Amino acid sequence: MSNWREEKAEANAQALARLGKRLPAAFPQAVLVRARSCSWAPATLRVAIDGYWRTHPLRADRLARALAARSGAPQGWRWQVGGGPDAGLPASFRAPPAPYREKAHAKGPGFCCVCGQPVYRFGWHADLWDAGPNKNATWHSACVTAWQFWNAPSAQAKLLRKLQGRRCSETNRRLLKTSEVDHQVPLFQVWKEHRDAPWPELLGYWGLPNLQVINREVHVAKCADEARGRSAARVVASTETASV
Repeated sequence: MSNWREEKAEANAQALARLGKRLPAAFPQAVLVRARSCSWAPATLRVAIDGYWRTHPLRADRLARALAARSGAPQGWRWQVGGGPDAGLPASFRAPPAPYREKAHAKGPGFCCVCGQPVYRFGWHADLWDAGPNKNATWHSACVTAWQFWNAPSAQAKLLRKLQGRRCSETNRRLLKTSEVDHQVPLFQVWKEHRDAPWPELLGYWGLPNLQVINREVHVAKCADEARGRSAARVVASTETASV
């Protein structure tokens, strides 16, 4: 019979021993606790940090938005879409606005292209080692996870269901297996009505404050109502234009 349990235990022991040898004097304890409890121990400290944030996407979301609020929007920046890949602008309003990913406002190596704050050793957001910014990095590990969460919140549907007590936020009925993640304020409405809001506040429309899990039939009805509203608004706008 296979002795995979013994082999796994030995591999984990060797990985943790390597981590211990490379461990600096200052290191986030929460990351170490998570690394030691993993089914497969991470091979490097950077992998341990990345794994920690992937395990806690909601913490990453909150941290990334807090770091963005610390940076603020660059002088003269305005949320725009299109413009071609060279400009670094998002192709659609469905992508979260990120001024520091745009060519005109990028801060370059050593600064996170999502939040604009300095990136330190291991992709951490605070300089625990007094080593200054890491000039080889352009992302915080937390901001990588937050960016993935903002662009694909459905990947965290299980976590969001648990956070809601497995109740549909629209009807308060029990969530079914077919339930879906939804933006409470639709992104087209954010683009139309909140485009000029301060940039750090805009990120909240992609993060947890604007997300909910609702049953599929409720989601379908909500989308239909939104589509009818958009259609009616277009009719009114065309009528007003024709009457001018």
